Parts: sequence; C-alpha cells; structure tokens
Amino acid sequence: MQDSLGTLYVVATPLGNLEDITLRALRVLKQVDLIAAEDTRHSRKLLAHYGIGTPLTSYHDWSERHKAPRLVEELKRGKSIALISDAGTPGIADPGYHLVRSAIAAGVRVEAVPGPSAVAAALSIAGLPTDRFAFNGFVPARQGPRRRFLAELVHERRTTVVYEATRRLQACLQDLHEALGPRQVVVARELTKFFEEILRGPAGEIAAQLHRRLGGQALQGEVTLLIAGAECGVAPEVQEDLNTAIERLRGEGLSLKDIARKLARDRGLTRREVYQAGLALEHFER
Repeated sequence: MQDSLGTLYVVATPLGNLEDITLRALRVLKQVDLIAAEDTRHSRKLLAHYGIGTPLTSYHDWSERHKAPRLVEELKRGKSIALISDAGTPGIADPGYHLVRSAIAAGVRVEAVPGPSAVAAALSIAGLPTDRFAFNGFVPARQGPRRRFLAELVHERRTTVVYEATRRLQACLQDLHEALGPRQVVVARELTKFFEEILRGPAGEIAAQLHRRLGGQALQGEVTLLIAGAECGVAPEVQEDLNTAIERLRGEGLSLKDIARKLARDRGLTRREVYQAGLALEHFER
C-alpha cells in the first residue's frame, strides 16, 4: 500500500534572488504532478523563469484547513505534490503545517527539499550569538499584546528572531526600547533582494534613525528582526510593580487619570486596570 502512495515534497524557494533555488528543487518542481503554492500568481513568475509548466493550485492561510484533506486524497491516489510558499521554507510562519500533519497521519511520505530561509539567512549575517536562538513568528500587531510579548523577553538569553510588518517597525522598535532598554537588535530588510538593508544597534537608536529618515512614512519590503538575548551573568533590570510605579508617579505630581494613561500605554494594560489599582492605594480618594 505504501508504494502506491504519492510523496509530499516541502520545497524551499528563493527569498528574492532567483539564483538561490537549488538544483534539486528545480528537478522536483518539474517532476511532481502538482504544485501547491501560497500565491499562484507570485509562484508563476518563478516557474516561468525556469521554464516549469507543472500545474498549480492555491494553498494559503485561508484555505489550508479545507484544502489539506483534498490534497491528501490526491497523495493517497499516488500523485506527487510539491508544497511551496511565496518565499523561503514552507511551514516557517507560512502555510504548510496542516498539510504536512495530515499527510503524515495518512502514511504519506514527506520529504524536505531544503534551501532558503529568512530565519537562517538573517541569523548568519546578524553578528548575534547563534548557538541558541528562538523563532517567535510574527510580532503581535496590536500595541498592548506587542508590549506584553516584548516584556516577556527581558530574561530571555537566547537570540530571538521574529517577523515584523514594515508599517509597524518603528513602533515595535520604540516599544522594544521601553521594554528592554538598550538591547541590541538587527533589522534585516529585503534579504537577497536589490534593496537589501541591514541595520544594527540599540532598538531606540534605530527607531530614531528611521524616524529621521522616513518621518511618518513606513519602510517598504519584508523585515526579519533579531533581538539580542539578555547578557549572560548580568541580571536584567526588573520592572517595578504596578503599585510602586503608581506611587512614584503620584510623587511626581501626576493625577491618577494621567498615571492611568501613561502606565496603560507603557505596560500594555487598560486604563481601567491602572485606575482601579490606584484607587486601592491610600493616596487616592474614592
């Protein structure tokens, strides 16, 4: 029965420079019965460049759950399928998990055709420690969850790799500076493409640099952001607890309303949470 099943190939494709595809990837893409692509319009450019006419079907975030079973049925009938994303390695913050998991459950052989990866490429040139690192996918889009996410990195000693949208990069760097202080970061933009750019330095300085350069405009392209780990042997600064922060700001003459606004913004809390904590302290009248 196993011999009658097809094979699912997870194929890495270039991040930008079309020369970065492997010889094996080209052979597999030519030989399979079907290519499942994150964006067929985008993938056709790559395939046309190399004269590959294999049929395409879309397989993206919105279709993944209901499309995976259909593709597995094709694999069980003996067809071979290549899974590709718009760039890099499928399944790394890209569609692929459900199809790979379903294929394994069905007894289908799954083969990796390794190649480009934004995570590996950025780590290789960042100049940050790579003996231990953590990949955390995309940074939360909303400010509150983003600040809580970044605050959790205060004790993280590994290099952290994340993806961030260029339109939110400056805000993310500023939040990172407020959460972690002068932590070193590397912004890797448009890797392997014509406008590739690498920025290295403390998060606050890079945020200020981008603001001077762009004003209110956003960068273009794709960004991989690397965050240095907390220095070994150096205890990270522990953020003061909420009540202590409220009392400190009260001593500086701020009203409870202003304190609630400031701490909610800085810590990713709601104003109500801070206000209620302030009311519970004896300095404020109900």
